[in-house]
Amino acid sequence: MIVPVILSGGSGTRLWPLSRQLYPKQLLPLVGKDTMLQATLRRLEGLDGVADPIIVCNEEHRFLVAEQLRQIDVDPAAILLEPAGRNTAPAVALAAAAALQDREQGDDPILLVLPADHVIRNAEAFRAALQVGARLAAEDKLVTFGVVPDRPETGYGYIRAAARNGAAAVEQFVEKPDPALAEKYVASGDYFWNSGMFMFRAGRYIEELRNHRPEIVTQCVAAIAAAKNDLDFTRVDRDAFEACPSDSIDYAVMEKTEYAWVVPLDAGWSDVGSWASLHDACDADPAGNVTVGDVLMEDTQRCYLYAESRLVAAVGLADCVVVETKDAVLVAPRDRVQEVKQLVERLKKDGRYETSLHREVFRPWGSYDSVDNGDRFQVKRITVNPGAQLSLQMHHHRAEHWIVVSGTAKVTCGEQTFLLGENQSTYIPMGTTHRLENPGKMPLHLIEVQSGSYLGEDDIVRFEDTYGRG
Repeated sequence: MIVPVILSGGSGTRLWPLSRQLYPKQLLPLVGKDTMLQATLRRLEGLDGVADPIIVCNEEHRFLVAEQLRQIDVDPAAILLEPAGRNTAPAVALAAAAALQDREQGDDPILLVLPADHVIRNAEAFRAALQVGARLAAEDKLVTFGVVPDRPETGYGYIRAAARNGAAAVEQFVEKPDPALAEKYVASGDYFWNSGMFMFRAGRYIEELRNHRPEIVTQCVAAIAAAKNDLDFTRVDRDAFEACPSDSIDYAVMEKTEYAWVVPLDAGWSDVGSWASLHDACDADPAGNVTVGDVLMEDTQRCYLYAESRLVAAVGLADCVVVETKDAVLVAPRDRVQEVKQLVERLKKDGRYETSLHREVFRPWGSYDSVDNGDRFQVKRITVNPGAQLSLQMHHHRAEHWIVVSGTAKVTCGEQTFLLGENQSTYIPMGTTHRLENPGKMPLHLIEVQSGSYLGEDDIVRFEDTYGRG
């Protein structure tokens, strides 16, 4: 049995302003209609002997992850919540301990470890490589997948194999090279890009990890043993996991074990680590341009142009990236997009919200978009999913007006509960306990006008909450 382990904990700062701390790239539809997380799971369809996946994600992303799984009818074996980032070796150790805990005595399932933010254009070739990897993992090998390079790339680590053709033992992992060394690696035919994807038995991984980094095993096994279920999620023990060292699978295990094997992968792989690599992963027009949204071009070549909320017009551009969101615009040459990370660091230093949140903020019940604000007022467009409800809450510093645009709202205001339909409205006085629900089968859309001396999101006192928020 193969248990997919999907690692969905990254922040993807190099794809700012689209990818942000609370809405990272793996949860975005960057290539096609599915998000990258959804595409990662769909890629496994048609593979024999695959069990329900284990998802490892950041606690802050839990509701988005659960909703995206629901949208594609995936029922995970577990959604493990990391209380802190500790890199890939501990994340997979959590999944391995959970898989062994849930299996019958003596059963040692094969884990297929996949980052949730990769693009693979040839799913059939990918599945064929997985079948080779599964056979090796069943023989107690620790398998990684080496991408067949099509250019001298300095942004990836490399793997040197003992043989050029087919699966082979790993001879060496090497760090990201300079351009001259990258050209030498590719010309030799002995090297692959390090994809960060793995296959091995859960017990073998724990065994090898215990041999080389025993403290990681100790803390992760303890974190799973003391884990608690919370709605659809598994909260691992915070104290045990935060005491775990941070390390990658490569450094902790694969570079030290004698049982590392590499399976060649030639399937149109990309880790989408920058706007330039996203451009390369998408289908371009005859002029080499990739466009998303409402884009108008004149005399423009080899550009990536993204419009989220308005028209983006480009004249005379070449080899550029332009990304427009509701609250930020990025313009950069394609060969300098790696420097976006420095921009994000400056925004963080300045305390700007644009590093973590979009203007449209997603909640477990739906979303809200702050469409206008000023001194003592704010206007939001609110969407409540069918059957969902906000917490029973109160505000000390603001009053609210609600106007239903479409759908049906069930409103609790003090001691009263009533329904509102399209074009109907109500007023929530300051200090009054209230709740908004959608009892219908269609999304509820309404406009909220807030007024008061303080309009921050921390002016919420929750009395009851379906989603367990304090």
